[in-house]
Amino acid sequence: MKYIVCEEPGQFLIKEKQEPSLERDQVLIQMKRIGICGTDLHAYQGNQPFFQYPRILGHELAGEVAQVGAGVTDFKLGDRVGIMPYVSCGVCIACRRGKPNCCTSIQVLGVHSDGGMQERIVLSQNLLLPANHLEWEEIAVLEPLAISAHAIRRSQVTSADTVVVMGCGPIGIGVMAFAQLEGARVIALDVQDSRLEFVKEELGIKDTVNVLKGDPQARIEELTDGDMAQIVYDATGNKRALESGINYMSHGGKFVLVGLFKGKLTYHHPSIHAKETSLLCSRNATRQDFDYVMDKLNQKAFPVNSFVTHTVPFLDMPQHFEDWLKPETGVIKAMLEISS
Repeated sequence: MKYIVCEEPGQFLIKEKQEPSLERDQVLIQMKRIGICGTDLHAYQGNQPFFQYPRILGHELAGEVAQVGAGVTDFKLGDRVGIMPYVSCGVCIACRRGKPNCCTSIQVLGVHSDGGMQERIVLSQNLLLPANHLEWEEIAVLEPLAISAHAIRRSQVTSADTVVVMGCGPIGIGVMAFAQLEGARVIALDVQDSRLEFVKEELGIKDTVNVLKGDPQARIEELTDGDMAQIVYDATGNKRALESGINYMSHGGKFVLVGLFKGKLTYHHPSIHAKETSLLCSRNATRQDFDYVMDKLNQKAFPVNSFVTHTVPFLDMPQHFEDWLKPETGVIKAMLEISS
């Protein structure tokens, strides 16, 4: 069977290997859709933390059950399944306290271990989500939207909040959508007018700010009558954004770091102390977040069709990947399709 491996930064290779074998509690999954995310882009560019090469990327996955182990009772041949790509130990302090998303020895498919950019993959049944009620594209966006949903749940956003979301990429768009579902007012920030237009048109967000045009802090102050935002989310992973987000936050507010930067961040302590800042990091997602997203997608509460902007056949991916790094291509979510 064929697979695509990131051999080293800047290089994808298409290779072949033997079909995987099953253990008792495992399921063979025929891949159908594979979403491309920021982690994949960063890995290709060589700036992804927690990463080693060579690596088979891919953790935004939709598949069909092709074979089940003797001990599998919850899935049958032909079932559509989503995949939770976070393999946790179940015994560390985080797992024991209901936070397997930040397990001390977590293994994320496509990051710490090989992921789903292969025609078929064997996984433990406890990583699978029954998804016969969803379309393939909906299943493949479960994971990034679950990350967004986790950030919303972690920050306890309410209808009384005005929130600023920095970054109109896939994660930021999800944060905006789910914040709106909680009744919050959303102000969107980005450096690309096209992405700001996307959230205006698809999510109905009225207040957008291009941070490269004028003074974003002054604009947010104007939009909030001087209060600033009760919650600020970074969904960029950009050092400048991560360090400036505190300026958009109200006194007594929360700053939620959803994006990941490979390096050190610096804050002026008197500034964050004066606001009694709650600084939160939001990592990965839990089954609760996946279930929430599946319910919202079942209600058609998120614009998946416009969210997935680029789809190419699986084996054509290497020739398209570099284009998806370019803002002018207009990519929101790229996706690979396996027809077999």
